[in-house]
Amino acid sequence: MGPNVQVYRNLSPAELVEHALRRGEGTLADTGALVVNTAPRTGRSAQDKFIVDSPEVHDGIAWGAVNRPVSQEAFDALYARVAEHLSAADVYVFDGHAGARPQHALSFRIACELASQALFANQLLRRAEHASADAFAPDYTFLVAPGFRCVPERDGTRSDAAVMIDYARRRVLIAGTRYSGEIKKTVFSIMNYVLPHQGVLPMHCSANIGEDGSSAVFFGLSGTGKTTLSTDPRRRLIGDDEHGWADDMVFNFEGGCYAKCIDLSPEHEPDIHGAVRFGALVENVVMDASTRCLDFHDGSITENTRVGYPVGHIDNIQPDGKGPVPSTVIFLTADAFGVLPPIAKLSLDEAMYYFLSGYTSKVAGTELGVSEPVPTFSTCFGEPFLPLDPKHYARMLREKVEHAGAEVYLVNSGWNGRGERMPLACTRAMVNAALDGSLDEVDYVRDRHFGFLVPTRCPGCPPEMLDPARSWEDEGAYDVQAEKLVGMLRDNFAAKYGDALHI
Repeated sequence: MGPNVQVYRNLSPAELVEHALRRGEGTLADTGALVVNTAPRTGRSAQDKFIVDSPEVHDGIAWGAVNRPVSQEAFDALYARVAEHLSAADVYVFDGHAGARPQHALSFRIACELASQALFANQLLRRAEHASADAFAPDYTFLVAPGFRCVPERDGTRSDAAVMIDYARRRVLIAGTRYSGEIKKTVFSIMNYVLPHQGVLPMHCSANIGEDGSSAVFFGLSGTGKTTLSTDPRRRLIGDDEHGWADDMVFNFEGGCYAKCIDLSPEHEPDIHGAVRFGALVENVVMDASTRCLDFHDGSITENTRVGYPVGHIDNIQPDGKGPVPSTVIFLTADAFGVLPPIAKLSLDEAMYYFLSGYTSKVAGTELGVSEPVPTFSTCFGEPFLPLDPKHYARMLREKVEHAGAEVYLVNSGWNGRGERMPLACTRAMVNAALDGSLDEVDYVRDRHFGFLVPTRCPGCPPEMLDPARSWEDEGAYDVQAEKLVGMLRDNFAAKYGDALHI
């Protein structure tokens, strides 16, 4: 370390905000939230992610387009360069945990170049309680250096940024990007590697608990509604994005939430809107320089505007981050074709098919280069974060659902045949009906294209909305598009898993 370099360990959120402001990392909004701009990288750099291909992990990783290998030698050399880079400036260290259940928790030491990213880690992970830095023994250590620029020819990277995980030596490198979601999702990837070996299913889902004590989980990719639909005044929030399903409970990995906030409003999402206050980190939201008011409707920096905040910023929460095993499982998808019904009930085989298919649409801005909704298939609704064979996670989900006797629903939060986004109020009504048992009392029809069961009525929802064909002017055109999606689902599944469902 240089003679004037400081290492700041486990500063409070208020101290981190002060440091970030003094260093010019961001500004305060009128709500008190810290606002930063992470451009040019305003989403995950999915193509820059690598896993160290060491003998200890080689046979267990599902290598391919998602899990790209990097040699131990290349990683070690780059890690040393980044460590040297960090040694020349002040460093902010945060020690915390992922996992509300102690026997399945992992500890992380996050060493950051920016106070604002240390604030993010402080709010999104679960804070460690320890007497001193010496008392904390991290399972994994992160070096986070957005100011370091990789050289592909020298470092073996694809660009000037890199996200690398060394599972064998339990080290992580994040360089060349200020987008804090890289920290969060790398922690999640590690949990996805470790927990299945402990009999716990890691899930890219939100979770909440009803007044009757029953819990529900909401699977889905970014932008499909996990955070919005699970944050409900009538249900206690367990967490908004990452959970583990053990034999006797579901538990949150995180201590905070990371919500998309494009078009955020107090009318539609009052809890999340109210969470954008002091201690929260706002990324890439346009702010009026004179009034300091945030314009959540302005996507000129990116559509992937974000806010990270501690779960305590939400009033109606489950404080311990735990709940009973889920009685309801909801798959959220944003259908860009306008042919999926807003809700459908799935058999166990259908649930496994749609879980492994992971059909949705990538929402604008979530990854670099995505500027409008793009139909995509993300296995287990979280393929970018799965180091193991996806069928392993699917087998675990099948066992958990069967053991719990849970009902599974597919909910389309995407578009109808007129190109209109599903009204949030109607989607909430359908989700509530699935959770409170109202859909147990209605008749169903079998969809002629997809084969699953669709309710003929739902409290709080216009009956005509339940039939996607009625949103099309030309029913023949609807049939063509529906069969196109059926074919895409079938071809995707056959290419990855064969023609039959064997998990």
